[in-house]
Amino acid sequence: MPDVRLASSQGKWILLTTVLGSSMAMLDSTVVNVALPRIGRDLDASLSALQWTVNAYMVTLAGLILLGGALGDRFGRRKVFVVGVVWFATASLLCGIAPNAGVLIASRALQGVGGALLTPGSLALIQASFHPDDRARAVGLWSGFGGIGAAVGPFVGGWLVDGPGWRWVFLLNVPVALVCVPVALRHVPESGGEGARGRFDVLGAVLGAVALALLTYALIEAGGGGLLVAVTAVGGVVAAVAFVVVERRRPEPMMPPDIFSSRQFTAVNLVTLCVYAALGGFFFLAALQLQVVVGYSALAAGTALLPTTALMLLLSARSGALADRIGPRVPLTVGPLLCAAGMLLMLRVGPGASYPADVLPALVVLGLGMVTLVAPLTATVLGSVDVARAGLASGINNAAARAAGLVAVAALPLLAGMGEEAYREPAAFDAAFGRAMEWCAGAMVVGAVIAAVTVRRPPPGCKRPECLRHGGVAAPPLEGEPVRKRLS
Repeated sequence: MPDVRLASSQGKWILLTTVLGSSMAMLDSTVVNVALPRIGRDLDASLSALQWTVNAYMVTLAGLILLGGALGDRFGRRKVFVVGVVWFATASLLCGIAPNAGVLIASRALQGVGGALLTPGSLALIQASFHPDDRARAVGLWSGFGGIGAAVGPFVGGWLVDGPGWRWVFLLNVPVALVCVPVALRHVPESGGEGARGRFDVLGAVLGAVALALLTYALIEAGGGGLLVAVTAVGGVVAAVAFVVVERRRPEPMMPPDIFSSRQFTAVNLVTLCVYAALGGFFFLAALQLQVVVGYSALAAGTALLPTTALMLLLSARSGALADRIGPRVPLTVGPLLCAAGMLLMLRVGPGASYPADVLPALVVLGLGMVTLVAPLTATVLGSVDVARAGLASGINNAAARAAGLVAVAALPLLAGMGEEAYREPAAFDAAFGRAMEWCAGAMVVGAVIAAVTVRRPPPGCKRPECLRHGGVAAPPLEGEPVRKRLS
């Protein structure tokens, strides 16, 4: 039984290294958006290259995050966590010295692999290391510090872009890793790796990642048409179908199809797809809109986006407690509608927009919507399956959210009619941004309708701190409960 006490020096070191590790991956999902206009100018990159700067990371992260958790269960969570941190820092260094957009995109894909290794492990290490009496408080502190990191991420990113330069958005991960790795090796006890049997579903993971990559390419490049786009689109569909077939036939699949026999689980994942597609598209384009059209500096744009994550960090616990009393259907219906309203309010954010009168109200309404839906969404996912499969259910939900975000970043510019040079032309970008916000709001409304029609059974009371104290905007909180034997 794990017996590390939170008040001990070892407990504090464990908390430090897990917070640092998870914050590296969480920050990169928010900080990079603020740096995109400067990256585009410095590397003479097109809009599609900027889309790939975001999506190359998301493709490998979403495609491999379930496999990353299984590797920790099999070979040891500390070992895989440390490998993930080193991998992530090395890829970050490559991003920071990238001479052109192609190298940056390839390095971002490598970053996603590191993120898939370290993200599931950070919370799992806390669950496996601390004494049961201290575990809830440790997870609460981990969630709280992680939320603070997510909240200040865009601000830090803007400061770095306007100061030493956008490359330091990536290079900053290197000194963090230099602190994180020695602490983990010295103070974190190894866990997992004992008694795990079976085969890894490497084929399933590869097919899932290939399907995401090919479909994303087809969406990003669809504006130019051509045979290659058609071939990649067909290839993506074929890979997706093959993924489903493989998962149905393998004895130990990465994503067991029978988990979707729970109607509640399937419904909430559909809501997740709608919600996080809209959020992914919003945060990708909002940072560009504030800089390209309104004229903000990177620092000002990053600071402007703080209210959404700050509201989540401050109010999620109360929202979770309310949802626990009244059930998930109302929060999962009202929350997306509030988010849709916030996105439509962003239509007022154009040339000469006032922050107090135009930008802030939209972000506050959006943030309140996110507060309303995130905790009950996570609680409902965990409550819709057996306790033994909570980690698997949370991993699938997290991967679905990240996949939805990357598809949105790929598809929204196409749907909104953004050309390759749109982010260099304020008037054209402003017009397309308005159309994109309408698409995002529409996705939120669809999510609200699905929740209202399908979500019925209240969760059994998810009081896990990782559900209630969460400041990330890229994906729901990732549950780190026990070994997922089906994956190992």
